[in-house]
Formats: sequence, structure tokens, C-alpha cells
Amino acid sequence: MDPISISRRTLLRLSLVGTAGVGLAACGSSGPDKASDSGGSTGSATYWYLSGAPGEGIRTNTVKRFNEANPKTQIKGSTFQNDAYKTKIKTAIGAGEAPTIIWGWGGGGLKSYVDASQVEDLTDWFGQNAAVKDRLFPSSFGAATVGGKIYAMPCETVQPIVLFYNKTSFEKIKAEPPKTWADIMDLVPKFNAAKIAPFSLAGQSRWTNMMWLEFLFDRIGGPEVFQAVFDGTKDAWSNPLAIQALTECQKLIKANGFIKGFSSITADSNADQALLYTGKAAMMLHGTWTYGSMATDGGDFVSGGHLGYMNFPPVDGGKGDPTNTVGNPGQYLSISSKATAEQKDIAKKFFATAVLSDAEKKEWIASGGIPIVKGADAELANSKDADFLKFVYGVASGAKTFAQSWDQALSPTAAESLLDNIAKLFQLQITPEQFATNMNQTIGT
Repeated sequence: MDPISISRRTLLRLSLVGTAGVGLAACGSSGPDKASDSGGSTGSATYWYLSGAPGEGIRTNTVKRFNEANPKTQIKGSTFQNDAYKTKIKTAIGAGEAPTIIWGWGGGGLKSYVDASQVEDLTDWFGQNAAVKDRLFPSSFGAATVGGKIYAMPCETVQPIVLFYNKTSFEKIKAEPPKTWADIMDLVPKFNAAKIAPFSLAGQSRWTNMMWLEFLFDRIGGPEVFQAVFDGTKDAWSNPLAIQALTECQKLIKANGFIKGFSSITADSNADQALLYTGKAAMMLHGTWTYGSMATDGGDFVSGGHLGYMNFPPVDGGKGDPTNTVGNPGQYLSISSKATAEQKDIAKKFFATAVLSDAEKKEWIASGGIPIVKGADAELANSKDADFLKFVYGVASGAKTFAQSWDQALSPTAAESLLDNIAKLFQLQITPEQFATNMNQTIGT
């Protein structure tokens, strides 16, 4: 299937088999080609992106390399924390003051920019620079595509959500990692009795809570349950299997499955990771992007082999394929339609010559990431984190369905309502049925 024709909706049904296929094809690219229309550009452009290790350093290094190689075409980068960035970029775009290069998650947020004619259509540019497009995973273009046209450059890494665990904590209670949802519920009282929180959770950030629902919906009802929401099916959130997933989540909360005070912990501070590597919590459901910071900040937690990891376990009787995963099939860079022609040329040159260059690709692998570049798996064996990277590559490439994170797949309006209601659900302020009723009102918005 031509990736240009892949709609965002069909992305949920796209397995990473495509990713595996292209990965195994191992094209051996030596890096991006030069853009055919970007020579001779001068001036400067702006680029806003997320702060926080390890991504911030890698993004900054890429900008630095570009500026050093192109003294006449400079890019000025600005960094923001995750939640602050979402507000900042939305306000800036709405005011017509967006940076030249817009870092994002694709999906619903990108569609809102497209609907408002705020970002550049890159379809023809990719057609003219086929080498830039062909070296990337085809599946990464799904969330960059709106109405059959490409509005963003896929970049960085594929990032599934996985279940991390502290091996030392399991040794203390003489237990094995969970193989099923029932095992998780059985482990909760055992860890609490040992005064170890079963799960770390940065609940104040809300999207961290969302990851639990994404997996429970999938494991209980299969990807079709959220697909119906995505497709705008009336009252889709009230699907009995959705209610069951919401109920199971509240059972875990009521059983003290999460660390006390989780609703006041933020992910931006990496406090949730610290709870895991200090042994105060036994497990943590999180993105693979946290591996790098746990390796950096966690002492010998990672280097000493104390970190365990696995795909989310199945729910007994559930419909979801246990190989399914959720998360980020890539990150995305768009060009503001309000930028000058000169700035747009600089951005395109940056896409063609600097983004996911060999130097950047190596930095992502060194950080514990899987770049969305064909053949990246060939370099994993030489990494000091080879076992983890092979695990991530296996999860991503072996998933029957790789669903984009809900707050990225939905429109910003629906996503904000989703996060608000998820917070209330986790604080036991609303029932599963009330959650469904509230969210049904956002379908189609």
C-alpha cells in the first residue's frame, strides 16, 4: 500500500509488519540526500521542540550540526516542557505566530492545523525528494497524512508503551513478573504488604493514566473498540467492553495499585521513573523513551541489570491480540504556512540533510531509541543497550496493531476532554458509565 494513501484512521489497523519488512530490508542508507530545491538558501528559521533528556540534547545537536554546515541558513531552536508546549504551540499557531518548524505528534493535532490551513502541504516536496521519504518506515507516514496528503516530516523514533519492572522488588517478595491481568491484581496486595507500591504513576500529567486505558481497551475489546470512537460512531464509549475496561482500571485504583499520591506526581520531572529505580514502586507502564533517562539518572539500575521490561499482559477472555501495542509510531515536523518562502526552504533543507542523519540516528540508538529509518536494526547489536533495543524493535515490528496514543489520534478538543475525564476516573470522581457519557459528547468534535 502506498503510504501516501494511508489515512490516519487506517493507521490503527496497520500492523508494524510493514515496519518489520522495511527494517529487515536493511537498505544500508548512508544518510539523507540533499534536497533538490533547497540549495542557495539564506536567512534564518525558528524551531520549537520538547525539552527533557534524551530528546532535547539530540534535537539540539541536530540543529547545531545543521547550522555549522549551513552558516548562511541558521535555525534557532527553543525548548518547552511537554504540557506547556501543547498550550504554547496551540496559542502561537492560532495567533499566526508559529515557529517555522513545528514539532508534533501528527494525528488529530496535525489535522486541526491542516483544517485551519496553518501548515505546509509537503506531498509534492516528498515526491520530488523521494530518497528522503523512501528511507523512512512507511508506517510512520500514516499520522503525517491528512486527506491523502502529507503535512509533516516523520522523525525521531518509534516508541511503544511497555511495562517496566524492578527485578529487585520482585525478588524481595519472591514473585514473578505478571503474565496476565489477573496476575497483576494478585501482585497488588503482595507488594503493598511489603510496603512497595505496585505501580508508579505520574497521574498529574493525565496522559500517563491514559496509557492504562489504551491497553485495557485493547486487551479486553481489541482495537475495534477505540476505532469506533475514532470513526465517530455514536455512543462508542458506551460499548460494554469499554465499560469493562474502565471498571477494571478502577478496580486497580481501589486496590491501591498505584503509589499513594499519584495524582500529584508529574511526568515532566521524571519522578515516576525515580520511584521505580529507587525501589519505591515495583512496576511502571510507560513509553520506551524513559529508558534513556532511567539509564542516566538511575545509578546502576539499568547498567546493573535491575530493569525488567515486557509487553502489556493479556486479560483473560479478552479479544485483543497480546502482540498489539500502543504509543508513538513516530514524531513529526511540520512547516508553518505563515513562514516566508526563505524560511520554508531552510526547513526543507533541514528535513533533507539533517533530520535522522547518520549522526542523529546513532544518537537515538545510543539513547535507547529505535529510529524510524529502514535498516536501523542492523546497528542494534553493537549498542550497549542491544537487549532493550532488540526488545523494542521486536514489540514494534511484531505488533499486529500499533495504535497511536489517543490524545494524539483525537482532535485537540476531544483529547483535552479525554484527559480531564481520565483524571476524574482515576480520582474516582466519576464512574465508568459517567466517563462514557461525558466522552460520547465529544465524538465528532
